[in-house]
Amino acid sequence: MLKNDIQKKYGIISVSKEIKELVDIAAQLAKSDVTVLLIGESGVGKELFASLIHNESKRKDKPFIRVNCGAIPEGIIESELFGHKKGAFTSAIESRKGYFELADKGTIFLDEIGDLPLTTQVKLLRVLENKEFMPVGAETVVKVDVRVIAATNKDLQKEVQNRRFREDLFFRLKAVTLVIPPLRKRKADIPLLIDHFLEMLSQKNKTERPVIESEAMDYLLEYEWPGNIRELKNAMESAFALSKDGTISLDIISKIVQPTSIYDEKESKNLPALINLHKEKENGENIDMRMIFKALVDIKKNLMELKEFAMMSQNLNNEQNFSSEQLASMKTIEKEAIKRTLEAVKYNKRKAAAILKISPRTLYRKIKEYDLEE
Repeated sequence: MLKNDIQKKYGIISVSKEIKELVDIAAQLAKSDVTVLLIGESGVGKELFASLIHNESKRKDKPFIRVNCGAIPEGIIESELFGHKKGAFTSAIESRKGYFELADKGTIFLDEIGDLPLTTQVKLLRVLENKEFMPVGAETVVKVDVRVIAATNKDLQKEVQNRRFREDLFFRLKAVTLVIPPLRKRKADIPLLIDHFLEMLSQKNKTERPVIESEAMDYLLEYEWPGNIRELKNAMESAFALSKDGTISLDIISKIVQPTSIYDEKESKNLPALINLHKEKENGENIDMRMIFKALVDIKKNLMELKEFAMMSQNLNNEQNFSSEQLASMKTIEKEAIKRTLEAVKYNKRKAAAILKISPRTLYRKIKEYDLEE
């Protein structure tokens, strides 16, 4: 099967060279029984790679058991993984097979393995090395033939250093490691993923697929996606539900995808770091620009409120009290503030809007008005 066909089969949507190489490696690893460790942030698609490895292997017709180690309470995880005998503990009213026994001849996918308790890690190491374990309350071992694929979003090396993860288990797992990059490192995939999710939603709901406005797409491309593909999928589901007239606008997207402030809330009334861009200027001009930026940072809704801010500060009630020269000067200040902010964040409009405390739509409008495109 060709690499692109494998990607399509397992829903790994990407034009990234790195992802394509990982798919190729995963397909090669599927031919053996070697233990594989998948490393990547939450939501990058580690389970898709685990599914690929299992389903392209000789074990594809046998069980594929998925286990989220972080979702099972510490008190029962050993019983869940390795089973127990009747009477082993108060609620053990009958014997029960664990996930490893259920996965015999197949594959077990241990997601969030970094959350596995130390005592359970000892038993897992024994399974990896000897293909055997002892159920809770049992006196004899159980032999199994199980391939293990593990995944984590943690730095296991640091977990070892902090004595939260066994070093011997870490070295046993990391022999074959695939590191899956986050979505922010493969932004060319975002339009493809959006197209895929919207197509799925339109088919599921039997409606036409909505169109995303260019400004909304720009916003999505600039967002950092800490929740990765899972977060993008959830965002598209919400945007699909809120879309009107077959269109997903920037207003809709900016309400759903809301980045956190890039500077501390407790310092929100101070100047952001970008104010010190021109350190060589220590004269009155630099101080004036600081005052202008501080006024902008304090504005709550819209850059146009700069006019209202100035009115209030001078006890003026309407625009007619301003001369044409004063209004032109305010426009100049507004344009310069936007320009310097964009330059400071390398034209990342999401960050610029956050610093200036305005909506993304307002920023896009102002960029066009003042011809400030990069």
